[in-house]
Amino acid sequence: MTRKMWGLIPVLDCSQLLRLCPSQCKPFVCPITTPDPQVDSAHRTMSDQAFVTLATNDNYAKGAMVLGQSLRNHNTTRKLVALVGPHVSEPCRDALSSIFDEVCVVDVMESGDTAHLALMKRPDLGVTFTKLHCWALTQYSKCVFMDADTMVLSNIDELFEREELSAAPDPGWPDCFNSGVFVFRPSNETHEKLLTFCAENGSFDGGDQGVLNSFFNTWATADISKHLPFIYNLSSIAIYSYLPAFKQYGHEAKVVHFLGKVKPWNYTYDAQRGEVRGHTLSPGQNQLHPNYLLMWWQLYGKSVLPLLQKSYGDTPFNSGLIEASNEDKLHEYLSEQPAPSSPPAQKFSSQERKQRWEAGQIDYMGDDSFANIERKLDSFLK
Repeated sequence: MTRKMWGLIPVLDCSQLLRLCPSQCKPFVCPITTPDPQVDSAHRTMSDQAFVTLATNDNYAKGAMVLGQSLRNHNTTRKLVALVGPHVSEPCRDALSSIFDEVCVVDVMESGDTAHLALMKRPDLGVTFTKLHCWALTQYSKCVFMDADTMVLSNIDELFEREELSAAPDPGWPDCFNSGVFVFRPSNETHEKLLTFCAENGSFDGGDQGVLNSFFNTWATADISKHLPFIYNLSSIAIYSYLPAFKQYGHEAKVVHFLGKVKPWNYTYDAQRGEVRGHTLSPGQNQLHPNYLLMWWQLYGKSVLPLLQKSYGDTPFNSGLIEASNEDKLHEYLSEQPAPSSPPAQKFSSQERKQRWEAGQIDYMGDDSFANIERKLDSFLK
């Protein structure tokens, strides 16, 4: 059964959107499925819940594919939904549809808040406002949103037992939650309130995390059950800031989050050597925790790259894998060739060698080498 489902149906009409959000916000569009009445109630419970992610360009689409495949590999029983912006190419959408149950096309919402984004040195985060569209997925009763730069390390279906809005603390300011992983309930009412809140208040950090923390402003104090353990949103950066804690609890990690400006797909991978170029772990770090970045690339190379190669066909694209240089290929070729066999050395009598010396035909690499001459002199001087 194909998972490709992306007919476009607007959730809100234009007048509503113009009234509820800034002029740069555009309509959310997504395929809406009708549940099969023949499906039994137990299965319906699973099919009306979903993991949701967002990709606004082809690079983040690669991250979303790795995330989706990691969820599949760990046998999730929930649907997978990818929200994609209009700049995601058709081949990437095709590859996404091989992993996700739904690929929903949305128009990008830009915060335009350059002042606050400059404080974080992350102008790229403005488009993360598009994440707010996930509340319009009202065909689902409950969802878990996961950023495209996360990767699942084990089954996390138990997150659906949590209520809105459940999230893990942000490593930079633990009284704020990190919006890379959170549990929510889709609702048109909440969606409209969020858009109105954005239009009236903006975001204290210029991105979705500032908006969501301001909107769900009781998270820090009201209900501890909505505080997800850090193992559900383990920051790859925070590992190094508190190594003893990682040594104690890191083996329980369920989701790794590649926070920061440099994402896994910004590196390149040498499949021949099994190395991520430009990324190394010190011996101490290597003993302490697994190389999550290498795990990301191995999953990408095994499960995602073949889908992209099939979707792109003969069209070239940036795979992220390092092609062997001409020098590497020459070295590899030479190492595979049998060593040239030297012709057997020709033996000369003492008289012939003397004649060759007098004629200037000295065998410097053989019988007349310095080592042989030195050995002969030593035998006379003893």
